[in-house]
Amino acid sequence: MSRLIVVSNRVNPPSDAGVGTAGGLAMALAAALREYSGVWFGWSGEITDAFTGQISMQRVGGVTVALVDLEEQDREEYYDGYANRTLWPLFHSRTDLAAYERSFGEGYQRVNRRFAETLAPLIGPGDLVWIHDYHLIPLAEELRRLGVTNRIGFFLHIPWPGRRLLTTLPQHRQLVESLLAYDVVGFQTRDALEAFSDYVGRELELTIDDGVIEADGRRTRIGAFPIGIEAAAFADLARGEAAQATFARVRLSQTGRKMIVGVDRLDYSKGLEERFLAYEQLLADHPDWAERVFLLQIATPSRDAVQAYQEIRARLDGVSGRINGAYATVDWVPIRYVNRTHRRDELAGVYRAAHVGLVTPLRDGMNLVAKEYVAAQDPDDPGVLVLSRYAGAAEQMEDALIVNPFSREETSEALEVALAMPRAERVARWTRLMDGVVRDDVAAWRDRFVSALQGDAAVVTHRDDDNRKAS
Repeated sequence: MSRLIVVSNRVNPPSDAGVGTAGGLAMALAAALREYSGVWFGWSGEITDAFTGQISMQRVGGVTVALVDLEEQDREEYYDGYANRTLWPLFHSRTDLAAYERSFGEGYQRVNRRFAETLAPLIGPGDLVWIHDYHLIPLAEELRRLGVTNRIGFFLHIPWPGRRLLTTLPQHRQLVESLLAYDVVGFQTRDALEAFSDYVGRELELTIDDGVIEADGRRTRIGAFPIGIEAAAFADLARGEAAQATFARVRLSQTGRKMIVGVDRLDYSKGLEERFLAYEQLLADHPDWAERVFLLQIATPSRDAVQAYQEIRARLDGVSGRINGAYATVDWVPIRYVNRTHRRDELAGVYRAAHVGLVTPLRDGMNLVAKEYVAAQDPDDPGVLVLSRYAGAAEQMEDALIVNPFSREETSEALEVALAMPRAERVARWTRLMDGVVRDDVAAWRDRFVSALQGDAAVVTHRDDDNRKAS
C-alpha cells in the first residue's frame, strides 16, 4: 500500500477518538492517516524569528506529524492576509469583505514555496500526496517545479465561488491554473464542481471530458467527494459516560423547556446574526412558545486578529442582548450565548439533549455539525435538524427541514414545525438521515478520494452511487 502524506495549513490531530476539541477537518484527516501509514505535514502554529525550514517530527494520537514554524510576516501576509482576508470571504461570496493587497498574494506564494521546499525531501517514491484547503492551492505547482512527480491530490473544504465572483480576484487565472498541477481536484458538492467547471470552460477555454481536464500534457481529474464523519464512533460517543453526564446536566437546566442548539465557529459565513433574528421572529409570531423554548448558541471565537471577526462578535453580543432584554422573564432567558470551546464528548451530550439542531450557514462547504447532530440523537426520541440550503450537507440531507437562512420568516416557520413535530415523523426523518450519515461517512470519503488519486476508480458522488443501486 502506498504511503499517504497529508498536507494542511495547521496540524491538529485529536489526542484520541472523541476526546479533545479537534474540528471536523482534523478528525477526518486523522481517520485517514490511521488507515494509511504516512505523515501529516503543516504549520506548527508557532512563530520563529527567521524561517529555517527545520521540521519537528512528533507522534500524536496515533499519527506521525511533521511541523514547521513560520515567520511573523508569513502569518500576517499568508494566513491573516491572503487566506483569511482575501480567499475566505471571496469563496464565501463576501466580496465586500475581501481585501486584495499585493503583499498578501506575495506572502501566500512565498509560504507555499517554503512548504514545498520543506516537504519535498519527505516524499518518497510511490507516496501519495493529499493537500487540503484554500491555504495551499499552489502547493502542487511548487512541488512540480522541484521535480516531484508523485501523484498529488487537492481537496477543497470550503465552497468554490461562481465565475463572476472569482474574476474579482487579481491573478485569478494564475490561481486556477495552479490547480491543474494536481492529478485529482476534489470539491464538497456538485454545486462547487459545476462552478469550477464553468470557470475552466469559460475563462481558461479548456474542455472537460468525463471529469478530466487536459492541459500542457497533464490530466487533472475533478469530482465531488462529500466529506463525512466517523458516524458509528460519534454515535457511540453520544452514549458514553461523559456525553451522558453532559446530557443529564443540560436536560436538568432546561426545566422542562425545549432546547434549540447551534454550534459554530464564530464566523460571518455561519449566519449567526440571521439565526438570532429568525429565533426572535419565532417568539414574535408564536408567543405561546415564550418560556417553553430557548436557544443555546455555542460560538467558538476564531481569527481575532481579523477586523471582520471582531465586528461580528460585537454585533452578536448586541443582538443577543437586545432579544434577551425584550423577552426574558425572571426565570427564563431566551438565548444562552456561549463563546468558548467544548470537548467533543461534551458536544455529543449537548446535541443529544437538543430538541432541534439549527444549522443555518449563509455559505458552507459541507458542515459536519449537521451530521454530528444526527449521529448523536436517541433513535427512540430524536430531535429535528433545521438545515440551510446553502450548507453543502443539504445535498445529502434532504430529510432535514431545509431553509433559506436569509429569510427570517422561513427559518422561523421551520423552527415552529420542528418544535411541534410528532414523534413518528421525527423518527422517520432521523432514520433516513442517519442511514445517509453512516453510508457517506469519513471512511467512504477517504476511500473514494484515495482511490481516485491512485487512479483506480472513476470519480463518483453519493448520488452516482445511489443511481447505480437503483439501476
